[in-house]
Amino acid sequence: MSEGDAVERTPDPITTERLVSDLRNLGLAAGETVLVHSSLSALGWVSGGAPAAVDALMSVVTEEGTLAMPTHSSQLSDPTHWENPPVPDEWVEQIKETSPPFRPELTPTRGMGAIADCFRDYPGVIRSKHPTSSFAAWGADAEFVVSDHAYDSSLGERSPLARLDDLDARVLRLGVDANTSLHLAEYRAQYAGKSFDVNGGPILADGERRWVTFEEPEGEDDFRDIEAAFEENHEVRHGQVGEADATLVSQRELVAFGTEWMEGNR
Repeated sequence: MSEGDAVERTPDPITTERLVSDLRNLGLAAGETVLVHSSLSALGWVSGGAPAAVDALMSVVTEEGTLAMPTHSSQLSDPTHWENPPVPDEWVEQIKETSPPFRPELTPTRGMGAIADCFRDYPGVIRSKHPTSSFAAWGADAEFVVSDHAYDSSLGERSPLARLDDLDARVLRLGVDANTSLHLAEYRAQYAGKSFDVNGGPILADGERRWVTFEEPEGEDDFRDIEAAFEENHEVRHGQVGEADATLVSQRELVAFGTEWMEGNR
């Protein structure tokens, strides 16, 4: 969506104060732990852009709570798996040998949206070390969330997703369908035919660039089915933040349900 489109669909500029009010009306409160997925353009035309949205989220959660966002960098992943766009086979090894290493303080996000990419640069925000599936966090439990992100646990038990689960976080979605938390269910679920893909990325180790490899569960296109089934018997708060449709849900409940669903349906 272009900025012009955002202007046309927004009756009045969306301010930080408006976002704060809408987030509180949705049910987000001070002291909570929340994982945010967002689209800046879905919010409408926001006065000040992405920083206004980050400011609003921090204002509502406060330093007594914890704010987290996925800050993935798929541009550093194994190019063998790239589809949007794919690259020629003969490029793969050269890309793996020459792509710059992941640096938490520098590497941009890809496909995470303007709000997450802005958030990673904020004072006090800490980013995990994973080359392709990092998370950034701010607030009381930020260090706990991101400090022990194992390379071989992109979205599993030694990832920020599991630490957010420990903290009984809620998942806030602002104008997007993405729900990274269900990938934790993929790690936990045991079902016939479960398979894994080999992925990798470049890191800095003792000042030297090297390529690390790791396995990740092979996903299936069923997250929307899981969410629809979950909502039949679990609370999902719906509302509007700015011009965006928003939802707020317990990650712990969703992951537990998703794990059981996958074991029964995959």
